Amino acid sequence: MAATLLSRCYRIYNCDACKCVSSENHQTTGKRNWNRNLVFDRRFSNPARIALRERSRLTKLNDLALKRALREFADSGLMEDALHLFDEMNKADAFVWNVMIRGFASCGLYHESVQFYCRMVFAGIKADSFTYPFVIKSVAGISSLKEGKKVHAMVIKLGFYSDVYVCNSLISLYMKLGCAWDAEKVFEEMLERDAVSWNSMISGYLALGDGLRSLILFKEMLKCGFKPDRFSTMSALGACSHVYSPKMGKEIHCHAIRSSIETGDVMVLSSILDMYSKYGELICAEKVFNGMIQKNIVAWNIMIGCYARYGRVIDAFLCFQKMSEENGLRPDVITLINLLPACAILEGQAIHGYAVRRGFLPHIVLETALIDMYGACGLLEAAEVIFDRMAEKNLVTWNSIIAAYVQNGNNYSALELFQELWDSSLVPDSTTIASILPAYAESLSLSEGRQLHAYIVKARYGSNTIILNSLVHMYALCGDLEDARKCFDHVLFKDVVSWNSIIMAYAVHGFGRNSICLFSEMMTTGVNPNKSTFASLLAACSISGMIDEGWDHFNSMKREYGIDPGIEHYGYMLDLIGRTGNFSSAKRFIKEMPFVPTARIWGSLLNASRNHNNITVAEFAAEQIFKVEHDNTGCYVLLLNMYSDAGRMEDVNRIRLLMNSKGISRKTSRSTVETKHRTHVFINGDRSHAETNKIYEVLYIVSRMIEDEEDSYAHCVSKLRPETLLKRRSSSTKRHSVRLATCLGLISTETGRPVMVRNNTRICRKCHEFLEKASKLTRREIVVGDSKIFHHFCNGRCSCGNYW
Repeated sequence: MAATLLSRCYRIYNCDACKCVSSENHQTTGKRNWNRNLVFDRRFSNPARIALRERSRLTKLNDLALKRALREFADSGLMEDALHLFDEMNKADAFVWNVMIRGFASCGLYHESVQFYCRMVFAGIKADSFTYPFVIKSVAGISSLKEGKKVHAMVIKLGFYSDVYVCNSLISLYMKLGCAWDAEKVFEEMLERDAVSWNSMISGYLALGDGLRSLILFKEMLKCGFKPDRFSTMSALGACSHVYSPKMGKEIHCHAIRSSIETGDVMVLSSILDMYSKYGELICAEKVFNGMIQKNIVAWNIMIGCYARYGRVIDAFLCFQKMSEENGLRPDVITLINLLPACAILEGQAIHGYAVRRGFLPHIVLETALIDMYGACGLLEAAEVIFDRMAEKNLVTWNSIIAAYVQNGNNYSALELFQELWDSSLVPDSTTIASILPAYAESLSLSEGRQLHAYIVKARYGSNTIILNSLVHMYALCGDLEDARKCFDHVLFKDVVSWNSIIMAYAVHGFGRNSICLFSEMMTTGVNPNKSTFASLLAACSISGMIDEGWDHFNSMKREYGIDPGIEHYGYMLDLIGRTGNFSSAKRFIKEMPFVPTARIWGSLLNASRNHNNITVAEFAAEQIFKVEHDNTGCYVLLLNMYSDAGRMEDVNRIRLLMNSKGISRKTSRSTVETKHRTHVFINGDRSHAETNKIYEVLYIVSRMIEDEEDSYAHCVSKLRPETLLKRRSSSTKRHSVRLATCLGLISTETGRPVMVRNNTRICRKCHEFLEKASKLTRREIVVGDSKIFHHFCNGRCSCGNYW
C-alpha cells in the first residue's frame, strides 16, 4: 500500500506529471489533493509512530523539533508519515530534503529518492555534501549511467569532488554499472582516501570478475599503510579463489590471524573456509571449520559442498546430519544444492522429494542441480522431465542438460539441444562450448568441430583454458593430432587437464615416446600429476609397448607422488604384461590386485590371448567375463574369430547358436571418411555410394599391385580351415568398409594430405596389412581410428607396432 500511496503522491507533486503552471499552483493543488486522497494505513501500531503523531498534532512544535521528528520518521522507515510532516514544514532548508532523500534510499525506494532530489533542485534548494552520497546510491539502485553522469557533473560543478564520502559513492556507482575505468579515474583523482575507498575498489573489481586487479589493489592498500578490515579481507579472499592463488590466500589468512580480524567473525571465517574448499585444501578447511566457535548455515553449507565436490560422500552426509540434529539448523535451498553432487540415485531422489515437500521448487538453481545429479546417475529421462517442466531456463540450465546428454553418450541429442539453444535468445558461453565439444569428438564430425572452433575464435574464447583443453580432446579423437598439438601450444596457462589431454592424445595415436617426453616437460613446469595423468601415461606405455617405462611410472605413483593406483591403472599394466605373453604372471597380477577384477580387467587378458593365439587362456578369460557380464558382445565375437582362425568349426557353430539364443548379433562395421565437408559412411560390401564404380576400381588396382608383391590374403589363414571358408573369408575382407572408405579418401582428398578414416569396430589383421602396404604404395599417410586406438600408416609401417 505504501508504494501505491507514494506513487499517487508523486503524481500529485511532480510538476512534469501534473502539468502545473507555476510552483504556487503546484503547492496548492498538492495540498488539496493530499488531504482528499491520501489515506493512512491503520494496520501498524508502532509505538514510536503513534507517539510522534500525537506529539506533532497536540504540541505546537518549533522548527528544530519538527526536523527531529522528521528524521525519526525517516530512520524508522515510516516514509508516509515523513511525507505528511514534510508537507507541513518549511522547505527552504536542505536538511529536510536530505532526510527525505536518505529515507527513501534506505528503504530501497530509489526512484522516489531520485525524484525527490529533482524536486529539490527544481525548488532552488542548494544541495550539500550530505545530499550526494544518498543520491548517488539511489542512481546506482536504478542502474542509470546517464543519471549518474549528470550527478557526477553536478558534484564537480558544486565543488564537492574533494569530499571523500561523495567520491566513495561515485566509485561504488561506477563499479556497480560495470564502468571500472571511470571508477579508477575517480579513485586516482581523490586527494584523500579512507578504508571505504580501497574496499569499494577491491570489492568492485572482484564483482566484475577481475580478481587479479582486486589483489593488486589489496597489496597497494597494505603498502599505503591502511590496515585491511573485515570487508577488504573477505573481498581479497574471494579474489584469491577467483584467480586460483593458494599462496596469496594463505598469506591473507595469516594476516587476518595476526590482526585478529578472524577472531569470532563468522563471515570472515566463512570466507576463509570457502577459499580453502575451492582450492581442494580439505585438511585446512576442516581445521578452520572445527575451530569455529559459532557456525551459521553458510559455514555448514560450504563444508557440505566441499566434501561433496571432492568425493567425500560419507563426510558430506555426516556433516548434513550434524547440522540438522546437533545444531538444530534446517537445511535451506543452498544446502540441498551443495549436497546433490554427493548423491547416488536413491539419495538424490530423496532430496528431490524433500525439496518438493518443503516448497523449495520451482527454484532455477536447485532444478539445475537436480538435472546435473540425474545426468551423473544416468537417469536422462528424469533430467529431461525436470528440464521440460521448468518455467524459467537460463544458460546454466541449458549447459547442464547438454552436459548430461554428453556424459551418457547421447551425443546426437546433445547436438540437437545445442542447435535449439542457438535458435533461442540465449548466447552460448565458454561452458556451453566446453560441454558440447566432446559430442563433436564422439560423433566424429571433424568439419563441424572446425566450424565450432572458428566460432570460438570469433567469440574471443580462444584463450580460455577449459575450451582449449576440450579442443585438444576433440581433435585427438577425430584423428587430427597436428591440430590437437596446435591447440595445446596456444594454452597460456596449462593446468593438469591440459597436460593430461595432450599426453592421452599422443598415447591413443601410438606415439608413446612423445607422451613420456610431455610428462617430463610437465614436471619441469611445476604442475603436479594426478590419477588421470598416470592413466594417460600408462595408456601410452601400454599402447606403444614400453614395458620398462610402464613399470617405472606405475611404481612411482605411490612412492613419489602419494597416489594410490586405481582399477584403470591396473588394467593398463595388465595390458603391458599381456604383451610379453607371460600369462601365468598376468593371472598372478590379477589375483594380487586390491580390487575385484572387472570385465575390463579380464578383457585385457582376453585381448592378450588373442594377440598370442592362446585359446586356452582366452576361454578362461571369457568364462570370467561372462560371470560379470552375461551378454558381452565383444567377448563372443572375439572367441568366434579365434575359433574360426584355428579352424575349430564346431566351436564356431556353438558360439553362433549361443549368440542367437541370447539375441546377440555382431556389431555392423561402419567406416566414415570426410571429403570436402561431407561425411561418407560405408558398411562391409557397400555399393550404395554414388562413386561406387570408381571406389571399387581403385580398390581393385591397389589390391592387385599389393598382391603382386606378396599374397597377403592367405598366409595368415590356418591350414586347418576348409577351402570354401578360405575363399569366402579371403574375398570378404577385400570389401571391408575401412578399405572402401580409404579408397574414397585417396581419390577425393588433396594429394599430400593424410586420409582420415574412423571405424566403429576393431580393425582386422588383413585390413591392417592392406593399409600398411597401401600407404607405401600411394605414398600417403593413412590414419584409421578403430574402437580402441588410432593407427597411423606411413611408408608401410603402423604406429601401433602391429599390436592392438
